[in-house]
Amino acid sequence: MERMYRVLAFWTGIFAVLFMVGDMNGPAILFFAQTAIFIGLSYLKLSERMYVYIFGAYLTIFFIGFTYYSTFFMV
Repeated sequence: MERMYRVLAFWTGIFAVLFMVGDMNGPAILFFAQTAIFIGLSYLKLSERMYVYIFGAYLTIFFIGFTYYSTFFMV
């Protein structure tokens, strides 16, 4: 399961670099932070259940943030 977190780190890193190339520094910093968090979590050697709980919490926070952003900031 820790390998999947490294895969997530890889893809968030790719998105961060693409945001940097596109001169979108805010999202780039956010995605670099997510990359660092995923890499850090991948080396903790947690149980598979804990990895699933952390990913569920991550998705919950993402969906709440995305819904808030799309409701109040996108016109």
